Amino acid sequence: MDAPFRDIPGDRASGLLMLADHASNAVPPDVDLGIDPAWLELHIALDIGVAALAERVCARLGCHGVLGQVSRLVVDLHRERDHEAVIPHASDGRRIGLNHDIDPPAREARLARFWDPYHAHIDQVIEALRPTMLFTLHSFTPALATAPDAHRPWQVGLLYNRDERAPRIALPMLEALGLSVGDNEPYSGKLLNATMNRHAEARGLPYLAIEVRNDLIGDEAGARKWAGILARVIAETRDALA
Repeated sequence: MDAPFRDIPGDRASGLLMLADHASNAVPPDVDLGIDPAWLELHIALDIGVAALAERVCARLGCHGVLGQVSRLVVDLHRERDHEAVIPHASDGRRIGLNHDIDPPAREARLARFWDPYHAHIDQVIEALRPTMLFTLHSFTPALATAPDAHRPWQVGLLYNRDERAPRIALPMLEALGLSVGDNEPYSGKLLNATMNRHAEARGLPYLAIEVRNDLIGDEAGARKWAGILARVIAETRDALA
């Protein structure tokens, strides 16, 4: 692994920058998590469908994108650096075996190898492109393995912390398309909004933190359909904020 990020080149004239923290399930050969390799195909390892969705959304909008290229089981790029779960010990009821035993020097080395350059690169891209709005793409499961009867009915959700400017424009747009839309669902951005807190709210930049249910974008047709929906809403939200 050369870097914990991958760029999708785009035109700064779009005014947009896309971030996707959980776009890969890659685990470097020298990192042993002590888990069943089959777990890397599950949502605990990556946001299923987001890499393909991100490629298509960026292509439609002509915007630059930064995709995380390490599994969140190695380092969760969508956590503050000092958060206890930035190197997760468990995820959705599954114990991440050797993460339990990581000592402070090894923990620091892993963060320096993956978390630091990812977020430093985003800082550099923002300084170079000066976007007027950020958006981030994630996906969520129809239900958690630890709560299989608690169905998550939303097709798409918008998350936010303090800055509600862009979501308040985009939410009614999505609802007008007949979609089941979560307002700070399937979880609240007031509780977890690490990447947008750091890169958007800290700069006063409006943003959309978009969650799409992963059974809707797990194949080519789904990614293409949702890229069309989201690109339109993102562009119209950007224009309304101008």
